[in-house]
Amino acid sequence: MSRNFSNLLFVLAILIFITACVCRSDRNSEPPPQPPANSQTKANQATKTTPENPDKKKDEGDFIVEHLEVANQRYAEIDRQVKDEKLLEKAADKLNRALIMPKDLYLRTKDCNDVNAYYNSDEESVTVCYELMEHFFKTFKSAGDSDDKAYDKMFAAVQFVFLHEIGHALIDYYKLPITANEEDAADRCSAYINLEELGDEGVKAVLAAADAFAIESKQGTHTDRQLADEHLLQEQRFYNSLCMTYGSNPDKYSSFVTEGYLPKDRAVRCPGEYQRTVDSWKNLLEPWRKD
Repeated sequence: MSRNFSNLLFVLAILIFITACVCRSDRNSEPPPQPPANSQTKANQATKTTPENPDKKKDEGDFIVEHLEVANQRYAEIDRQVKDEKLLEKAADKLNRALIMPKDLYLRTKDCNDVNAYYNSDEESVTVCYELMEHFFKTFKSAGDSDDKAYDKMFAAVQFVFLHEIGHALIDYYKLPITANEEDAADRCSAYINLEELGDEGVKAVLAAADAFAIESKQGTHTDRQLADEHLLQEQRFYNSLCMTYGSNPDKYSSFVTEGYLPKDRAVRCPGEYQRTVDSWKNLLEPWRKD
């Protein structure tokens, strides 16, 4: 289990690389976070200065860690590891050095009594639930993966989701313009950060998420509620994730097409899709990046 906890530490530590994201804020399905009891921890703050560049925004907030009490004791050990390693504190410190914030944002991992990850605008927080991690593990196991492989892919998929949810906060905080489906933009944002900033580990995260989308798409028929939801269908999220990966390096990922995973008529458009995503987020986030 120590290796698996080390994987979790790596997954959350990738937050230090965040440079761009976009997503929607609240969701009806998210559980209301409980008020912490003397558990608020403010990370070491980067010195706040007025940027010389007039286009830069004023830095008036921080990423802050909140440790909430665990209700379900089966998650107690993983929660202890996160706290003892000061993992979120280290990630928050790096984020504070990288991004200008108009107000504080709280980072949490906790048990939620729900398979979920969410940004809550009222609480100004991003939370990834331990139940979601467990769900990913069971999903990969159901497809025949060994325990070790399922654990590895679980943590990689969590990396994709955490970046997606950070984006929910940034689009709200920065008031970034979105002209299409916001949940799709969130997936593309996470894929962009993973593929542009995190190298092979980032590719692993995008493909693990794509694998989860593919497995989940085969586990049931679509209901009217699912079709009406703002999220794309899991099948669409699968192909979009492959398209972003392929578009980032068509030569390297040519097997996606030759082995039939990505249709040729979609693949030919993927490099353009990917480059437009890269260019858009670089421009949108420029005023909020610290020098």
